[in-house]
Amino acid sequence: MSTLTTAQKSQIDRLWTEFWTGGITNPLTVIEQISFLMFMRLLDVNEARNEKRAERTGKPFARMFSEKHQHLRWRRFKQLGALDMLRVVRDEVFTHLREMPGGTSFADSMKDAQLMIQKPNLLASAVAMVDALPITEGDAKGDLYEYLLSKLTTAGINGQFRTPRHVIKLMVSMLDPKPSETIGDPSCGTAGFLVGAMQYLMEKYTSPEGRMKGDDGETIYTGDLLEPYREHIERDMFHGFDFDATMLRIAAMNLILHGVDNPDIHYQDTLSNSFPEKFGRLATGGFDVVLANPPFKGSLDAGDVHPSLTSKVNTKKTELLFVALVLRMLKKGGRSATIVPDGVLFGSSKAHVALRRVLVEENQLEAVISLPSGVFKPYAGVSTAIVVFTRGGKTDRVFFYDVGADGYSLDDKRQKVDADDLPDVLAQWKNRSDKKLGERTGKWFQVPVAEIEQKGWDLSINRYKEATREEVTWEDPKKIIERLRALEAEIAKDLAELEGML
Repeated sequence: MSTLTTAQKSQIDRLWTEFWTGGITNPLTVIEQISFLMFMRLLDVNEARNEKRAERTGKPFARMFSEKHQHLRWRRFKQLGALDMLRVVRDEVFTHLREMPGGTSFADSMKDAQLMIQKPNLLASAVAMVDALPITEGDAKGDLYEYLLSKLTTAGINGQFRTPRHVIKLMVSMLDPKPSETIGDPSCGTAGFLVGAMQYLMEKYTSPEGRMKGDDGETIYTGDLLEPYREHIERDMFHGFDFDATMLRIAAMNLILHGVDNPDIHYQDTLSNSFPEKFGRLATGGFDVVLANPPFKGSLDAGDVHPSLTSKVNTKKTELLFVALVLRMLKKGGRSATIVPDGVLFGSSKAHVALRRVLVEENQLEAVISLPSGVFKPYAGVSTAIVVFTRGGKTDRVFFYDVGADGYSLDDKRQKVDADDLPDVLAQWKNRSDKKLGERTGKWFQVPVAEIEQKGWDLSINRYKEATREEVTWEDPKKIIERLRALEAEIAKDLAELEGML
């Protein structure tokens, strides 16, 4: 999904072409280098915004650019000549990125980062083009990432796709994370879920007095009610893992730009043998919240998978292993919203059934939100569902919702439309109590656990939804025959007239 205009997409296409004609042809390298430039510009925009906020409130902030580093700000180096710009960006700006305040996590993800642009004129041209992109307008930078990532698909690279922000917003809102909690994502990609959680907290924990109007007219949420939790949020709340180094750099940049000074972003295959022992958070009990949209396809060598994941669900399929992993990552009472392909809900293999049984019998399965198959277009057309569950506890009933529309067309264009069930999903979820335990004809209903067990732990919404039948009224057969005879007589008359003309 993208809300970029045709003209804005053309700008990005021209920027992409500029890199290719400049000798940088690896799509991942192009995306990474454009991301670095976008990040440099957004750092300067954020610094200016924080300076303005500090002037209004009188409160200091953690500066990204000290007095001696002012010449490394985007607004300064973009005015240099091509040769000087290349020297400053290559030799000083990248060093500053690796040494920025905020601890080691971001530095770790940036330690191998370097400017791959060797031609001064290519850098000057790329800086001018990035300077013209709408990356300061609302969620536009997310749209830009999405459009850039779509280039991986067209270039023949099996790239990751982003979870649409409105779906992320629904999932985060359903879990309602608290500022004292910890949040993890085992396959974070560009950190969309973690950023979505931070945005949710900023909006929810901003007082009426803390809301400001930006220069573009948008509301700025200061998150003033988060002050008691600020250090925890900046240094220990958000944890992301992935084994794509480029995505991790983008994830780290994305989180820093959303107020998380030291995001805990690690290069890690979370299904592997090394993950649980290597990561201290699991040794101390796990996360309060896990949000995930794991890879849908693939299988692993059984020897590479940690035995804690296969002890109850013996499988090599990644879509099943990731759900087992999410359960493993949660602390007792921790909750998750995870996107799964529909096959996880009704697959008949022993592993599929065993996983669903574990979810229902040994944990609290709370909701299955069926999404339309076009939600992830143009990247994938697979049918998916959001599964919401809490580790431990007991399943009493499961909330089902059949989403027919998500506010965008379900074709490859994904254009904005009026039909949108997502606000109703959240509203009905919040007010569900024991309603609709019997009625099964609407968009949503609840199913008691005994019935789910009776149907072999099947979690497909169609297994429980009752089809509505409209009464059909038929016309009296005698009248139909009468009309047919009249038509037959009319045809015979016309044929007789035609014959007479011959």
